[in-house]
Amino acid sequence: MLNKRYSLLLLNKRIIAVMVLLMVLLGASPVAVAQQKQTFQNPILPGFYPDPSICRVGEDYYLISSTFAYFPGVPIFHSKDLVNWKQIGNILNRPEQLNLDGHDVSRGIFAPTISYKDGTFYMVTTLIDKGGNFVVRATNPAGPWSTPHWLPNVNGIDPSLFHDENGKSYIIYNSDAPDNKPQYDGHRTIRMYEFDVKTMKTIGAQHLLVNGGVDISKKPVWIEGPHIYKEKDFYYLMAAEGGTSVNHSEVILRSKSATGPYVPYEKNPILTQRHLPATRPNPVSATGHADLVQTQNGDWWAVFLATRPYDGAGDHYNTGRETFLAPVTWKDNWPIINPDHDLVQYSYPVPNLPAQKKPAFPLSGNFTYREDFKEGTLPMYWLQLRTPRSQWYSLRNPKGKLTLDVRPERFSKKDNPSFIARRQQHVTGSASTQLEFIPQKENEFAGLVAFHNSEHYYALGKTMKGNEPVVQLLDADKKVLAHKALSKKESKNPLFLKIEFNGGAYAFYYATQKGKWQLLKDKVDGEYLSTRVAGGFVGVVLGLYATSNGQPSTNKATFDWFDYTGNDSVFETSTKGQKAYNTTN
Repeated sequence: MLNKRYSLLLLNKRIIAVMVLLMVLLGASPVAVAQQKQTFQNPILPGFYPDPSICRVGEDYYLISSTFAYFPGVPIFHSKDLVNWKQIGNILNRPEQLNLDGHDVSRGIFAPTISYKDGTFYMVTTLIDKGGNFVVRATNPAGPWSTPHWLPNVNGIDPSLFHDENGKSYIIYNSDAPDNKPQYDGHRTIRMYEFDVKTMKTIGAQHLLVNGGVDISKKPVWIEGPHIYKEKDFYYLMAAEGGTSVNHSEVILRSKSATGPYVPYEKNPILTQRHLPATRPNPVSATGHADLVQTQNGDWWAVFLATRPYDGAGDHYNTGRETFLAPVTWKDNWPIINPDHDLVQYSYPVPNLPAQKKPAFPLSGNFTYREDFKEGTLPMYWLQLRTPRSQWYSLRNPKGKLTLDVRPERFSKKDNPSFIARRQQHVTGSASTQLEFIPQKENEFAGLVAFHNSEHYYALGKTMKGNEPVVQLLDADKKVLAHKALSKKESKNPLFLKIEFNGGAYAFYYATQKGKWQLLKDKVDGEYLSTRVAGGFVGVVLGLYATSNGQPSTNKATFDWFDYTGNDSVFETSTKGQKAYNTTN
């Protein structure tokens, strides 16, 4: 019996070897052959990474996303396989590049786009309420990037640059209705200027490319996020329609000339999930705001934003709008995103590209990651609210820990509080930390926060109640949801804090001894932190916070580490048994 099994095994191996040889002889690369049965996992950037834009330079791919009122602005990622992404910088990482003073959390930087021409990278975006549209450029995508070149003629949002093969460049953007007289709420246009990449200024007259959408008689809303591509004999104009919620979609038009006229595809939209039942299991919703890229092998792929509601018809999601990847095919000279499925998939076969190692800092799938603050600088994935105007944190005093100044700034004001955070990237998971902090007064507070915006957050931390040190859980209205007194001995020792989240339920824990967690409050309303309730365009971030609530203080709060764990069941099932990615530093 053993010999028979061995013979069958050898036969199977020989068959596979012959198949591989035939595929190679027929033109398939060895890498493509090796990857035939491999899949990748969506979203490729889970958590608050909306409005993706992508470009390819040779065999290298670069992707960016919106950051709104968070600093630094516009993270930039690099990949060679479209699946495994490594953050290589933040494009707007200097205060002189990005003034976010006074911005609401969902204002600031809208929909950046990235492009490349003749050795230079360009990023164009909108700074809402404070200057409008601007371009920055760099020869190295990791930076440094230039200070903004403002575009006063570009009146609108969501700009992108198209570099034609004839040497000309154009800037395309969402703008007002003709004569600023909308026929209905949400009536917008797509417009274009020629753009001089040397002077960084617009040229000549403005062109109106799209009025309202693909069919203005149906009163389409919020035509936005435009991109132009040249493929064979046509210029293709792709944009989003329907708003960025459940009616989101992607549409396509084409022309023989970059300046139009553009004719819509009769089978639009080329991507949407709005026609599907909201009660479907593990829904991917609100798909749109896409960008296309062609690989060096001739294949086409799309990146786009989507959401993952945890309660179906309720459309509650806390992770914000995330970045997904799907294949594109061309049919009758039109691109179709996700052509073989009605539902956007959590996994697809990997692109026909050289495989790339997973990054040290995980960005997709399930994982556990510890930030131990042992680097000399704050890792680039951490976020602050608005532009910092002073240095209020330290990684050297003491070394290997994060120390925050206890400052008067607080979430209720539109300034830059002592708060650093990372994105919540999973529906189910936890965040925890070790805190060393001796509050002196009731106004002093330091701890761990689940934050959506200034009106919707939960803060778990240490403070004083009268003359007694306590662990306290607050919401954005300063309502005390739970508290627990600490003994004199406990108050002098490190305090451990943990937030667990599971869809619409959050739980808050503390410990005075490592690993001995005590429940402070369970079943706290997580929908309060969802985009559906809190509004805006961001997602939940989890971070470390210290404040003296408007009063002067010289106190400090020190955090030894920050642990994050994500464990979504859909990531386990979508990969059909593939081992989840786990990293612990």
